[in-house]
Amino acid sequence: MKASAFLYPWDVVGDPDAAGRIAELGVEQVTLASAYHSTRALTPRHPGRRIVTAEHAAVLYPPDPGRWEGRVLRPYRQTWVAGEDPYAEAAGILADAGLQVHSWVVLAHNSRLGAEHPDTSVVNAYGDRYPWAPCIARPDVRAYLVDLAAEAAARPGASGTELESCGWYGFAHLHAHDKVSGVALGDAAQYLMSLCFCTDCRTGYAGVDLDPDELRAGVRRALEPVWAGTGSSEQGWAGVEKLLGAGLADASLRWRVQVARGLQEAAVAAVRDAAPEPGFQVLLHADPAPYRTGANVGTDPAHILSTADGVVLPCTGGDAAREAVLGPYTGLPGVVAANFNVVTGMGGNPSTLARDAAHAASLGAGELRLYHAGLASGPDLSAVGDALSAIRGG
Repeated sequence: MKASAFLYPWDVVGDPDAAGRIAELGVEQVTLASAYHSTRALTPRHPGRRIVTAEHAAVLYPPDPGRWEGRVLRPYRQTWVAGEDPYAEAAGILADAGLQVHSWVVLAHNSRLGAEHPDTSVVNAYGDRYPWAPCIARPDVRAYLVDLAAEAAARPGASGTELESCGWYGFAHLHAHDKVSGVALGDAAQYLMSLCFCTDCRTGYAGVDLDPDELRAGVRRALEPVWAGTGSSEQGWAGVEKLLGAGLADASLRWRVQVARGLQEAAVAAVRDAAPEPGFQVLLHADPAPYRTGANVGTDPAHILSTADGVVLPCTGGDAAREAVLGPYTGLPGVVAANFNVVTGMGGNPSTLARDAAHAASLGAGELRLYHAGLASGPDLSAVGDALSAIRGG
């Protein structure tokens, strides 16, 4: 199985040993961030630093002035890694070490965009805005994201890309000083809290014969038991239909699937148009349940594999969790990459990687993704190296 490790440019720039250390793991590829959201990250092996604070979503290369001149929505440049183009610098170093480089592009996840342009954000049924979640139904947001995908994906030296958050983002978000765990929201309630009621979405609901005011009232009514303390542990789409009613639920999803597919098709086409060669690979971080939101966007497996070259699927967890994610893609054409968290401190288990990868392969996964080689401890990286050696030997 071809294996790729996720990295940030700051893991490589300024560390002369980084590329060799990654190559020695046994991976063939690095998935290198070119556009990323805000984060605070450890750099446990870097000779010059231990913490990088990316204060806002930004591109890690110089954006093209001609593409963005005069536009209100445009990418922000980073200031926390030295150099004019840290992505290109890191990509060149990795390529010199014999590693293939694919870009890693985060799209609909940008807190600074929402803070500076509030009208771009998802608005929930209570009128609260989610500044981290751009509403992809807005024409200006979609145009911005499609152009960002094209520019950030087809960077010089990249032979492919992975698009993260290429769809709806919603309620769930790792926010600074988060205080939302006091009331448990099940999978179905998360969907209700992620429905958008901005002006564009309200118009869109009406276009699928759904009264937006009726939907808003239905969402608030369905969530009343949650706020009253009786909770809602409903899971899956059947849980959404139980809480909201099948008619409202299905109509809301029709609108959201229509919007998400439009963005995904446009983004993939724009990346291919911008790519330096026809074989440029375009993968999406995805989830097989179309109603899901977040970094791994909900998709219909058959549709997304007819649009992109493949998918990257979250596979950390037990056998049942992997089967639920990988099963819907089994037998379909396209690249299916199983993404494993290999950072023990973040819930990963690199000691079982060889066994888990074999299980993923039995379900149709043909590639591995390892999150995240820059964040992992020394023992975690050693375990990854051992697992990849065992996989190659097996």
